[in-house]
Amino acid sequence: MTMTTAKKIIAIDAMGGDKGPNAVLGGMNQFLYQNGEDGVFFRVFGPEKQLRELLIKYPRVARNCDVIDAPNAIKGTDKVRDVIRHAQDTSMYMAIMDVRQGNSAAVVSAGNTGILMSLSKLALKTIDGISRPAITTMLPSGGGDSRVVVLDLGANVHCDEGDLFDFSILGSVYAEVIGKMPRPKVGVLNIGEESTKGNETLQKLNKLLTEHKDELPYEYIGFVEGNDIGGGNVQVVVTDGFTGNIVLKTVEGTAKLIKRVLVDNLKKSILAIIGAFFLVHVFKRLKNKIDPRSYAGATFLGLRGFAVKTHGNSDALAFANSIKYASELTGANLNDVIAARALSVAKIREKIGQESE
Repeated sequence: MTMTTAKKIIAIDAMGGDKGPNAVLGGMNQFLYQNGEDGVFFRVFGPEKQLRELLIKYPRVARNCDVIDAPNAIKGTDKVRDVIRHAQDTSMYMAIMDVRQGNSAAVVSAGNTGILMSLSKLALKTIDGISRPAITTMLPSGGGDSRVVVLDLGANVHCDEGDLFDFSILGSVYAEVIGKMPRPKVGVLNIGEESTKGNETLQKLNKLLTEHKDELPYEYIGFVEGNDIGGGNVQVVVTDGFTGNIVLKTVEGTAKLIKRVLVDNLKKSILAIIGAFFLVHVFKRLKNKIDPRSYAGATFLGLRGFAVKTHGNSDALAFANSIKYASELTGANLNDVIAARALSVAKIREKIGQESE
């Protein structure tokens, strides 16, 4: 198939995720149905014979994709050290390399997070001035359509103050460019707001950010707690990947709990059912606000190309939202802004290394 050069090109790992290529192709179909067929073209990686048989059910997708044969797939249970040297013919690796080679602007995968992260970092490299990429997304916060940027969500379990400083730059640029939040408020996640709380790493980071508060490209508000994430008073929350992943899973679990409680209580009362009928639009907005599938995509922010990770158990809706997210990323001048901001704070960043010596 051929494609007009005006379209954004997104590489798809068709074999990542628990639900297999049916969910992936279904998500692509849903995205094209909702957003039209003029804006995005796909390069789909997986066993060609299997994918072409499935594409018979999705003519809309078939018209808007090329299929590239990738005979093998990385499993969710695979370990990084076991597969990273033998991943060349897998759908994930080939999709990532497609971005590196300039054929695609972004890759979307529901595959193994650790391996996707490692392969993406090796292939795409980090932006100058950034030590490590961080898994980043926006979560519901405050009222209306407000969101909060949280990073890292699981890429880096162990982080020093330099890594966290870089995450503050990444997160603030992301909030500004993608979230349309000018000079965002940035906080560091801790067990208390007091400046005396937290471990040595957080203490050093807070001291540095406080001392250079007026020189930073964002508004630093100090330590924040877990309940601040949904409170609407902070726009970027910085933490290590261990804590951030727990935060993400807790938010998702809470959203599912709220949904279950609402459904269970509506079933117990005729009056509740009648009331729910009149509040259907309110419940719909609530569902959209808390449904984890609405923020299914997270990016490895800080790489020179875009790699979007969606949940391993993503269904078609979640995958469609991840594609939409990847499309938005490719349309923004995000990485150039990150590089410029990293350069602008390089002297502050250097002080971290000097104090550690």
